Amino acid sequence: MCLQKLQRQLSEPNKRRGRSYRRTAEKQQCVCYEEVNTPSAAVHLKHHLRKHWNRNSSVNQQSVLEVCRMQRLMFLLMLTQSCADNPAFKALLSEKALTDLSQMMPVWIQSKMKSTAIPDIHDQVDIGIGWVNYVLSHMRVVQCETAEPSLVFVEGTGLYLEVRELSLAVSGRWRTKFGIITDSGSFDVEVYNIYIRVVLGVGDKDGHLSISSESCSNDVGNVYIQFHGGTSFFYQLFEDYFSGKASDMIRQKICPAIQQAVTNMETILQERTVNIPVDKYVYLSAPLTSAPAVTDQSCRLEVKAEFYSRRSPSEPPFSARAFDLQYSDKHMLTLAASQFTVNSAAFAYLRSGALQTNITDDMIPKGSPLHLNTSQFGVFIPQLRTLYPDMKMQVLLYASDMPLFSFTSGLMNIHVKMAAKFSAVKADDALVPLFTLNVDSRFSGIAQISNQKLTGAFKVNNITLTVGSSEIGDFKTDTIRQVLVIAVNTIILPKLNARLRSGFLLPTLQGFSLSNSQLLIKNGFVVIFTDIRLPDGLNAP
Repeated sequence: MCLQKLQRQLSEPNKRRGRSYRRTAEKQQCVCYEEVNTPSAAVHLKHHLRKHWNRNSSVNQQSVLEVCRMQRLMFLLMLTQSCADNPAFKALLSEKALTDLSQMMPVWIQSKMKSTAIPDIHDQVDIGIGWVNYVLSHMRVVQCETAEPSLVFVEGTGLYLEVRELSLAVSGRWRTKFGIITDSGSFDVEVYNIYIRVVLGVGDKDGHLSISSESCSNDVGNVYIQFHGGTSFFYQLFEDYFSGKASDMIRQKICPAIQQAVTNMETILQERTVNIPVDKYVYLSAPLTSAPAVTDQSCRLEVKAEFYSRRSPSEPPFSARAFDLQYSDKHMLTLAASQFTVNSAAFAYLRSGALQTNITDDMIPKGSPLHLNTSQFGVFIPQLRTLYPDMKMQVLLYASDMPLFSFTSGLMNIHVKMAAKFSAVKADDALVPLFTLNVDSRFSGIAQISNQKLTGAFKVNNITLTVGSSEIGDFKTDTIRQVLVIAVNTIILPKLNARLRSGFLLPTLQGFSLSNSQLLIKNGFVVIFTDIRLPDGLNAP
C-alpha cells in the first residue's frame, strides 16, 4: 500500500511539488519504511529519499520504488537469516549435574580402574655386580579408593576436574634374568595419594561437539612394593629403587593417558554424523549452531534439530524462532525443543510422500457398521447406487497440506488438512474416480512424564468436511461429517489415547537414562527438567 500511495504522489504535476507537498510525501515515506520493519533500513531509506529530493525537484519515481523494493528484500533476507540461525533444540547442564556426578564418580573410577589393562613393563636394574633384566606382567588393580572428586565449570572454557587422594593396590608377576640365571614370583604394589588436575575445553568443530585437554598435572605420594617367591628377599633390598621407579613411571603415564583418552573421545565425537537417519523417509540434522556457552554455573548446547526428507531435502517455508531456556538449579539437565522441530518433521514427511495411504474395504473390521461399497455410501450419496450399483470402493487418503503443530501454555495443538479421494473398483480392479472430500481438523492435547514414561491425551476441537471435486454431481456432506466425528471420537481417539496413557519409555544413551523428569509445554516450545542416572552398577550407593 505504501508504494502505491507514494507512486501516485510522485506522478502528480510538478507545480504541486512545493514545501507542503514534500511534507506530505515524506509522511508517506514514513509509512513505507515503517512497513520495512527495521530501523536501520528505514533510516537508510529516508536518508536516500531526502538526498534525492534535494538533488532534483523532479524525483524519479522508478528509483524510489526500486529503493523501497530493495529495502524490503534486504529485510526479508536478514529476517530469514536471523531465524534460520536460531537453534530448535537446547540442552543446559547445571551446577547440580556436576555436584551429583562428583558424588557418583568414585564408584565409576573404581570400576574403571579395576577393568583397565596395565601393560607389561620391561626394564633393567644395576645391582652393583651387573645388570638384572626384569619383567613385570599380569598386573591388575585389586583395590581402589578415592575421595570425592571436584568437578566445576570453567567459564569460557569447559570443566575442571580434580581427583584427590586416589590410592591403588596392584598385584602382578615378576620375572628376572641375570646372565643365565632366571627367577620369578609375584609382587604387590600399594600407591597412596595420587592427585590429578585436568582442565577440559569444549568447543564446536564444524557442528560437532569438540573436547580437548587444556592442561594436566599430577602428583604421586608414597609407593610400597612387596616381592614374593623365588629370591624375592634379595630384590626386596632394592625396594627404594623399585618404589622410586614405579612412582616416576606412574607420574609420567597419567597425563599422557588422560590426553589419549581425550583424543579418543574427540575422534569419536568428530566421526559421529550430525545427520541422523530416522527411517526410510527422513533424517534429523543436528549440528551445533554455535560453540557451547560455559559459565561458572552451567554449560549450554544449542542444536539445529531440523528434519529433512531423504528423497527431496529442502528448507520448510518457516523458520525457527528464538526462545529462552529456563535454568533450573533443582535438576541436572534441562532439555528444550521448539515446535519448529516437530513442524520440520511434518514438512519432511510430506515432501517424502509418506503422508498418504490407500484404504480398502479389506482393512475395515467386519463388525464395522460402515463399509467401503457404493450400496452403503448410497445412503449418504443417493446417485452412487444408480451410477455404480454394488461396487467396492477404495479411498486414497493423503495430507493436502503440512500438519501444523503449535505449543501454547500447557497444550499441544495440531491442525491437520487431509483429502480423501474416493474411487469405485471395477471387476478388473480398474478405478473409477467418484469424488474427493477435504477434511480440516483441529486437535489439542496434553503431555507429561509419569514413572519415566512419556504420556498424553488428545481431543477433537473441530472437524469440517467439504467436497473438493465430484464426478457424480453435487451432494451434501452433513451426514458424512457426523459419521466421521462419531468415528473419530468413539474409535480413533480412544485407541490413540489408550496407547498414550500406557506411555513410552524415555530413551537411554550408552546406558545413561533420565530420572526425576518433568515436562512442561510453553509458548512455542516444550521443556524437560530431568536428572541423569548412570548405567547400573555405577550409581553412588
